[in-house]
Amino acid sequence: MKTHKGMRPHDIVVLLKIICSDKNWLSKDLAASLYISNSEISESLNRSMIAKLISPDKRVVFKTALYNFIEHGLTFVFPAEPGQVVKGIPTAHSAPILKEFFVADEQYVWASPNGKVKGQLITPLYPNQVKAAQADERLYDMLALVDTIRVGKVREQKKALGLLKESFEPVYE
Repeated sequence: MKTHKGMRPHDIVVLLKIICSDKNWLSKDLAASLYISNSEISESLNRSMIAKLISPDKRVVFKTALYNFIEHGLTFVFPAEPGQVVKGIPTAHSAPILKEFFVADEQYVWASPNGKVKGQLITPLYPNQVKAAQADERLYDMLALVDTIRVGKVREQKKALGLLKESFEPVYE
């Protein structure tokens, strides 16, 4: 087994996608839906297992551990800063899941040619994240909540953490 060289940003997305998936998910399906190679999915699962974020059989995400990492470590390990104004898909407090809770002058977006909202760029955790999120609404919501934790104010972060915790509850629907 390869030595653990630390988590990579897309490892968080892989774990969130597993939470969104049914219990009979396959690595090849994760790879296809996240637009990541099969080998990178395998390496991601190994890193997450070593970090104790997924079970040794790499089937069950340890949601409490993942939640704690997102709450306490994400902003330090995978920080984000709002960038230039671009057209894109709303994220963080600008995303539909949080829009009703906050009134904000600034909009945050992931750059996308299909985007209809102008806002400050938030760099996604990995290059194909926007495509993957557009194909899976639950994943999109979780990633928007994660971005809120990465760039939001304290009040926004607390709301995002509460909604993220709720989204972890129904593991397999």
